[in-house]
Amino acid sequence: MATKIQMPKLSDTMDTGRILKWLKKEGEKVAPGDVIAEVETDKANMDMEAYDDGTLLKIVAKVGDRVPVGGLIAVLGVAGEDVSSLVSGSGASASAESSKNQLPPAVEKQDVVAVEAPAPAKAEPPKGNGRLKASPLAKRLAVDRGIDIGDVKGSGTGGRVIKRDVEGFAPSTHKRYVVSSGEFKDEPLSMMRESIAKRLSQSNIEAPHFFLTVEVRMENAVSFRESLNKFDDQNKISFNDIIIKACASALQEHPEVNATFMKDKIRIFGDVHIGVAVAIEDGLITPVVRDVDKKGLRDISAETKDLAARARDRKLRPEEYSGSTFTLSNLGMFGVDEFTAIINPPEAAILAVGTIVDKPVVEDGQIKIGKRMRMTLSSDHRVVDGAMAAQFMQTLKKILENPAALAL
Repeated sequence: MATKIQMPKLSDTMDTGRILKWLKKEGEKVAPGDVIAEVETDKANMDMEAYDDGTLLKIVAKVGDRVPVGGLIAVLGVAGEDVSSLVSGSGASASAESSKNQLPPAVEKQDVVAVEAPAPAKAEPPKGNGRLKASPLAKRLAVDRGIDIGDVKGSGTGGRVIKRDVEGFAPSTHKRYVVSSGEFKDEPLSMMRESIAKRLSQSNIEAPHFFLTVEVRMENAVSFRESLNKFDDQNKISFNDIIIKACASALQEHPEVNATFMKDKIRIFGDVHIGVAVAIEDGLITPVVRDVDKKGLRDISAETKDLAARARDRKLRPEEYSGSTFTLSNLGMFGVDEFTAIINPPEAAILAVGTIVDKPVVEDGQIKIGKRMRMTLSSDHRVVDGAMAAQFMQTLKKILENPAALAL
């Protein structure tokens, strides 16, 4: 008996998928575990494996077609079997068009499972005599700032990367286009960019945002980080790691911020799962560090680096970028002093963090140079009130100004 192969829901935000490639042809035999197609979702490119064996009788969704979750992609069965009744009126493009403003249909039978598609090979950094040309100081600075030193163009002798190259490096995560004067270029939306546009537009409309900004004294955090990193040159703690852990501690004291709005109730979570915004070529993805409140700084640091690297290489599994209860977006490495972020639905808040700057400050009536960092909390006013958000920010500020407690 013929069975339907339907578009699975590969992430919590996915409502359609685009067929990138068919790896099996009509009339070919299919066995369980065979990769039959490659699908673009709103987060990654995924391989689709067959659950059942049989013959691929009909390919309904062509390459480039966008199919709603639960929509018919193909039919599997016995050679010669009549499947006209199954495929009648089920064109993928028509299904996708008609489902734009509807909830995804339920999947009656799941005949495929999604696995990660192999990521393109990453370009090797420039090397000389088998080794990267970079000074030890440049390498340490790159690690501290979370920069892949292979991306930095060297200005030293023989193209060697030196300190000033790393200090002046501005990471780019977006395509660059050259468009002549008077002309324009239309770039089709990727599934990821379309998902970002839809989700954040919806968040901005549905969630009544309000914003609170505080400035933090970071001298103690700078000293704290330097002390920790003296013991381990290979696995250094970043300021972002410290802020992630500080957020978890503050959320434990103010669990009402670690929440979501659910129409007739507010759900407050007992676990702290923090999404960390990572810029990638097609847009933005937020891998999730789970149970941050139960982890030490070294574990958080290692996990964050691993998640961020695999996010850029399109190797994250769906469960690794879903289920966050609070999100952190840090643009400090780009030299941004302060910004506001749109809440990552269905969460109730997101923290936007700027760079640490040296600036003149007044302490005890004296002008001195201090290290300051500004951070802004965007809150959903349906869940979080102004005083509640202010108390959370004061707790977070206190922790960052006295970070030694994070090591306990």
